Amino acid sequence: MIERLEATEKKYMDLQKELMSEEVLKDINKTRELSKEMSELEEIVTVYREYKKVLEAIPETKEMLKDDELKDIAKEELKDLEEKKEKLEHDLEILLIPKDPNDSKNVIVEIRGAAGGDEANIFAGDLYRMYSKYADKVGFKTELINAEEGTAGGFSQVEFMVKGTGAYSKLKYESGSHRVQRIPVTESNGRIQTSTATVLVMPEAEDVNIEINPQDLRIDIYRSSGCGGQGVNTTDSAVRITHLPTNTVVTCQNERSQIQNKEQAMKVLKARLYEQELRRKEEELGESRRNKIGTGDRAEKIRTYNYPQNRVTDHRIGYTTNNLDRVMNGDLEEIIEALTMEDQRRKLAGEESDS
Repeated sequence: MIERLEATEKKYMDLQKELMSEEVLKDINKTRELSKEMSELEEIVTVYREYKKVLEAIPETKEMLKDDELKDIAKEELKDLEEKKEKLEHDLEILLIPKDPNDSKNVIVEIRGAAGGDEANIFAGDLYRMYSKYADKVGFKTELINAEEGTAGGFSQVEFMVKGTGAYSKLKYESGSHRVQRIPVTESNGRIQTSTATVLVMPEAEDVNIEINPQDLRIDIYRSSGCGGQGVNTTDSAVRITHLPTNTVVTCQNERSQIQNKEQAMKVLKARLYEQELRRKEEELGESRRNKIGTGDRAEKIRTYNYPQNRVTDHRIGYTTNNLDRVMNGDLEEIIEALTMEDQRRKLAGEESDS
């Protein structure tokens, strides 16, 4: 670990020098590129330098133990230093875990009502509101892309973008089947019913990530329906794009103009194709999925929302909280933090077993 940290600090210092050179200062793009690279290393270097100071202080403090007058103070200080050393070592291990290159990206989230008919669609609407409220709480922006309303409320399908640095790092664990247990508003006998909605979280695909041949697309234009404002239904502005090689179909009808709907639909198509490519690469690597929290497959049951007991359980990590009301109001941070920490633990265990 020390060798990797020394190499990281050296690279950071080299970047500092390079950024001060006249040649780089004249090139805005190069300056931006090097500054970004340097900022990615900054936290590791800061923590490593603090760690080195602690390592230097430990033998000095041990020397103080020989002095009768300073012995008691030195004992306390040594205890604090040892605890700090242990914490910094753990922090550095976490910081050295290879970062997911998609972590900083915006995401496109797709939610579908699944088993349970009208109640599943209502629950899909509840999940959409939950993620929207969470985004507001953490300072992300949401942008509705496409919505197909359910007949009794909610959505049979809804797609939206969450914009903000680190959106994917926060929401990437949400893909899978979400199960709700409650008495539906549509249930006249007052019986608890189990219904499901599926969530798919995709990193926004930039042009460099995925290339689409226009000849591989079939684009259909049709009359919008459902939500989107009064003017939406008066023109043929809705767009359906089919990617013929993969038979991937996306639709968008929430914008007023055909051009806007096409732009939004292309964003979703690129994200879907990019996500498919990421899965294909993961499956080729095989063992890389071993330490993952869940497969990310839409069919995998990941979480249960039990309304009678006000309980949420994440089945992948055995995490339970009795604050369902708060969770549905967007208080997802505790669950996301638990998933993130377990992911880090598994990655560390995987690295240790591979070494």
